[in-house]
Amino acid sequence: MRAALQRRYGPPAVVASSVVATPVPDRDEVLVQVAAAAIHPGDFFVMTGEPYVVRLAYGLRRPRRGVPGRDFAGVVAAVGTDVTGVRPGDEVFGWSATGTLAEYVSVPADHLVSVPARVSVVAAAAVPTSGLAALQALGRIANLQPGQTVLVTGASGGVGSFAVQIAKALGAEVTGVCSTRSVALVRSLGADHVIDYTSTDFTRAATRYDVILDNVEAQPLAAVRRALTPTGTLIPNSGHGGRWFGPLGRILTARVRSGFTRQQLKPFTSFGNRRDLLTLADLLATGQVKPVIDRTYALDQAADALAYVGAGHTRGKVVIIL
Repeated sequence: MRAALQRRYGPPAVVASSVVATPVPDRDEVLVQVAAAAIHPGDFFVMTGEPYVVRLAYGLRRPRRGVPGRDFAGVVAAVGTDVTGVRPGDEVFGWSATGTLAEYVSVPADHLVSVPARVSVVAAAAVPTSGLAALQALGRIANLQPGQTVLVTGASGGVGSFAVQIAKALGAEVTGVCSTRSVALVRSLGADHVIDYTSTDFTRAATRYDVILDNVEAQPLAAVRRALTPTGTLIPNSGHGGRWFGPLGRILTARVRSGFTRQQLKPFTSFGNRRDLLTLADLLATGQVKPVIDRTYALDQAADALAYVGAGHTRGKVVIIL
């Protein structure tokens, strides 16, 4: 099968189209013919091997997973002997640990769900990683309640664009922070208020929020906390940071400071969870969440797609179409 392949860490040029063996599904796995696969910033970090802490998980000297990508949508090609409830020909979407920028991917059956009717595979492929991060941050971590006020930085980005819509679906009053060019987009996602960060610093305004999901982390923690209510929750959610340890310093600082204030500082790591993916599928089916697609690329343009995501400032998601 065709796949995007990297044999060493480095810039996008290390990723090239290649031919690799088609995976064979295990007893509890499903083989999916990939129709579309989304890219997120984590894929860029794994590709470059920076911050270096990612190499502890993906390989110290070279990536153990040669094919980038985590999210996918496509058609079931075959199922393992122990798999029930999924049949060849079904349209599904989900996540994989083995790399999805390829014509086929084999994943455990509990890593995927059906694509809702009237939702395209391109839209479905954009959902898993970013959608799960937004849903888990606002639901599991913040325990967001109807009527609460939420501020989302990076509101036009991959996680942010989902977070604005999910927060509205949960009944919150939502403020999105973005650049001038994205104000109309964020408002179209349902944000009640939009702050253009090029002209307004939300940390110096008078408004206070019950929950802040900070996907950008452009300001120090102390500054962002000024925008919280006295018992509010701040969720730092960014993979940026130093070359060696990335965001770990900020995460540790947040955890330490949280012990000395009534405000809750809760950095977190999202994870694949079928129950949450089913929730996202329901939100897609009802139209409460509509993925924003910034650009699409062909499989042999995977290096260009990764470079675009790595440069930042994407609006919504970038998707590879096979």
